[in-house]
Amino acid sequence: MPNLDVSDVLLDPDFMTTELLCNRTQVTVKQNGTADTSLQSIPFAGVVTTNSGLKMDRKEDGTLVKGAINIHTQFHLISGDSSTQADEVQWRGKTYIVSQVLSNAHFGQGFVKAICELKPLSG
Repeated sequence: MPNLDVSDVLLDPDFMTTELLCNRTQVTVKQNGTADTSLQSIPFAGVVTTNSGLKMDRKEDGTLVKGAINIHTQFHLISGDSSTQADEVQWRGKTYIVSQVLSNAHFGQGFVKAICELKPLSG
């Protein structure tokens, strides 16, 4: 399988969704030490597959719904590090946080697999 090129499948409109939106927060530190943030909303396309599905975690102090999806795409998603915030992806009315980005370049044309976890509701 090292020469398997799945580009035809991942770029096929029957599999790929164009309903993905990446919200990327850019943080710049000014000379006076204050932080300035700006938000970019970037539409992109990819194939979305389930990772763990939706799970309800019941605890004494409340209920938390957890879940994750995989996105296979050529779009460069960011999982974050000490100086960069992780991208947030909106899909089908839910917001997911990119937790891990894996290179799938060996499957053809520079694809990545992003594991995205459902953003918990806060209130």
